[in-house]
Amino acid sequence: MRFTFTEEQNKFRQTVRDFLQAELKAGIFVTKSGGLAEGNNQEFSKKMAQRGWIGLTWPQKYGGQGRTYVEKAILIEELFKVQAPVAYHFLADRQIGPSIIHFGSEWQKEYFLPRFVKADENMKFCLLFSEPNAGSDLVNVATTATKEGDFYTLRGQKVWTSGGHQSDYGWLLARTKIDSSVPRHESCSQFIVDMKAPGVTVRPIINMVGCHTFNEVFLDEVKIDRKFMVGQENDAFKQIMAQMDYERAGMERLLQNYPVYEKVINYVKEMGKTRKGDPFYHWVQDSVAQLEIEFNIGRLLCYNTAWTIDMGRKPTSEAALTKAYCNQYEQRLNDLATRVLGPASQIREGSPWTLYDGEIADCYLWSPSYALQGGSVEVLKNIVALRRLELPRK
Repeated sequence: MRFTFTEEQNKFRQTVRDFLQAELKAGIFVTKSGGLAEGNNQEFSKKMAQRGWIGLTWPQKYGGQGRTYVEKAILIEELFKVQAPVAYHFLADRQIGPSIIHFGSEWQKEYFLPRFVKADENMKFCLLFSEPNAGSDLVNVATTATKEGDFYTLRGQKVWTSGGHQSDYGWLLARTKIDSSVPRHESCSQFIVDMKAPGVTVRPIINMVGCHTFNEVFLDEVKIDRKFMVGQENDAFKQIMAQMDYERAGMERLLQNYPVYEKVINYVKEMGKTRKGDPFYHWVQDSVAQLEIEFNIGRLLCYNTAWTIDMGRKPTSEAALTKAYCNQYEQRLNDLATRVLGPASQIREGSPWTLYDGEIADCYLWSPSYALQGGSVEVLKNIVALRRLELPRK
């Protein structure tokens, strides 16, 4: 199969590139790898909103552009190649907005969607899914939401909440039916939670890179109006499974360390000018050639998933396969980078012997989280086995 883009898609890609190069030249941001969707810059998000690039695939009646998921993949590819600061609007655009479109009330659609596409104030979201005993297996969620008249009272704890300390709202999963005779996947609901509400406490988790990206969130008798429940009570798992495809399938899963990929390629090109007869160089050359092949396979998987959505098909197995492959590719990328560049690649920022301002070292330390965030590789492989290969559970 020969995969090509239309003339219109190529023009769109160039428009995005021109915008990003102008922002880089103006010093609005710098290109450096790190965690997923870093850079909480509302002004940058507003510039994207003015161009109609938030909610790109949403129906026009909700403020979107009604464009294809392939076009969105093009947009995300160009943004993540330069590590643009998209964190302010990223979750709202990627999965929360589409979930509200599919499952939200009319009030939720009228209130949140127009504000999302304009990158308005106080519209940054975080995900409140994982718990100390419910990470990859969300069916074990223990946080409860007890109905009390027109309100729900939340009690529980969430963990690994990315950006929770910067967020205005949380996208929460909680148990609303406490009955052992009811299947656990039929007893949870979704809520939108004001992160500044009384009873919400956010505490930092410092990762081994030394960054405060993750948090644990405590919910102590937090009262929320029932209008903030999304969809039907006790129906959250069906909704989450639908939105997970959007979370897992994006080009960002391949490109969160793209600057490292470029640095390795350029380093090896320079090495080839002086060390062509060196056996180590031949190993490096072969390894980087394999890396190039793996990168392009991941890219095609991402575009295939986007195309599957555009064809009107549910991309559950495609999204799971894409994320599992891309996250493991990124781990191999960072491992190979340290082996090619040698021990100096592991020196952190601040030393005169540091390579690339410590970017290689930081990304290597980030790597273990890639195979966990948004669903562990083991869970994703099970999804592919069951839903695509139709293998028996036992």
